[in-house]
Amino acid sequence: MVNQHAQRKNEHLSLAEKDYAFNHQNDPFAGIQLIPRALPETDLNMIQTHAKLTDKLEITWPFYLEAMTGGSERAGKINHQLATVAKKYDLAMATGSMSIIFRDDQAKASFTIVRETNPNGIIIANLGASATPQQALAAIDLIQADALEIHLNVAQELIMPEGDREFLWLENLQAIQAAIKVPLIVKEVGSGMSVNDLNQLANAGIQVVNISGRGGTSFPRIENRRNHHRNYHDNLLAWGLTTPQALIESQFRHNAKQQIIASGGITSPLDVIKAGAMGAQAVGVAGYFLHQLIQGGPETLIQEIAEWQAEIPEIMTMLGVSSFDQLKQVGLILDPELYNYQQQRQTQIKA
Repeated sequence: MVNQHAQRKNEHLSLAEKDYAFNHQNDPFAGIQLIPRALPETDLNMIQTHAKLTDKLEITWPFYLEAMTGGSERAGKINHQLATVAKKYDLAMATGSMSIIFRDDQAKASFTIVRETNPNGIIIANLGASATPQQALAAIDLIQADALEIHLNVAQELIMPEGDREFLWLENLQAIQAAIKVPLIVKEVGSGMSVNDLNQLANAGIQVVNISGRGGTSFPRIENRRNHHRNYHDNLLAWGLTTPQALIESQFRHNAKQQIIASGGITSPLDVIKAGAMGAQAVGVAGYFLHQLIQGGPETLIQEIAEWQAEIPEIMTMLGVSSFDQLKQVGLILDPELYNYQQQRQTQIKA
């Protein structure tokens, strides 16, 4: 019999897929136009696709499999398939939240399968911001993780009847960072981060942040579908900043050395490139790849990733850059909505 924690993980998978079309009806990156080069002076064969996930972790491709699932038998099968693809195409992979392992020993197998399947790959553990330093160490040890993601999910927790109601996280993040020996990535889960958040984290010594904006999988919407006690208004379920808006916020951060990762609504190689041009050093993809896997099986996802790995160097060539980091130098035009957002925020932040 499936326990309530594993059942919740299965519900997340089912509801994420059911809501896929709704969540992706608007492309958050459509408002960004890149300026092409007719004389790029580049050689496709010389393009470097490496990117830095953190100072200590270089990844072969600028995109990776972002946190998706874990904690149930079904989730374990999906993690095995994802890890198989990650190994084949040399992609880093983050697990879904591992908090369940501290309540259910049987859930551990759904996460250890990732390392068993991909023994030499870059694997990222994942916990919520209420996790203790001891739990962080245990999660890292369980899957021999190369890094740890700590996710911030206020909106999701508030909509969950069983969710947290206290969000005093900053000191705990510092304690976790002090305790672990692998890089720490602090990430949102689809509501984006403001410059205030980034500055708070930088002041606390957090140097790697995934701004994870709105535009992809909506965990508030998923939890609302699970919650039969209340029915939240759509405006609240669409809470937060889009990924491009959050990337604009990051341009005003005090500490330019703070490393920015983007995720949320990434559905194409061009989105990866646009995120890089907006300042992201690496890009996480979750919902879109999960959708490909569930709908078409591993072969569909394998074909999709092969196409991404072919197209990303081609787009970089057409933009006249030879490395992902150089995308920050590419000219771009924002549509009126994003440009207006950028100008208003610049005025507010300087005031």
